[in-house]
Amino acid sequence: MKKYQQMIESVSRSGATAAASEHSIFEELNVTIDHFDRSPLALIQILHRAQELFGYLRDDVVQYISRELRIPVSKVHGVIGFYGFFSRIPRGKHTITVCTGTACYVRGAVRLLRGIEKQLEIESGDTTTDGRYSLRCARCVGACGIAPVLVIDDDVHGDVASKRVKNLIRQYK
Repeated sequence: MKKYQQMIESVSRSGATAAASEHSIFEELNVTIDHFDRSPLALIQILHRAQELFGYLRDDVVQYISRELRIPVSKVHGVIGFYGFFSRIPRGKHTITVCTGTACYVRGAVRLLRGIEKQLEIESGDTTTDGRYSLRCARCVGACGIAPVLVIDDDVHGDVASKRVKNLIRQYK
């Protein structure tokens, strides 16, 4: 019985710790909102910070930002939907972005994308079941001279051949 009671107390403490942690993350977001004087003009910067803090833009976070900036939730959703770097779903530890701009497309970006989808067993826009990788496409990453381009986290890899992808992704395990 004593062991059972200790287990309950441990679970209660971890739940309280998670709640306290969540509260402190919202406090950090508030610091950012205050830094920009709660201006709706700073929505993009505030969304960036929220995504850094929470990993993605959850419904409760979007509603919180809407309320604090006194702008409609629909406007916040509109900005999130317009810019591809915002995510409404949890992302993996590593984000793999395949450039599908004209130069990359012509030089094999689609073949590259299909190879990655097959290797990771996901489609563009998804995250692997282990939460390790998210795969996405970008219209252009501005590195046309080294097409086709693959960006993993903040690392740009140019002139990427499909056969090189497997080893490249393995480096990020």
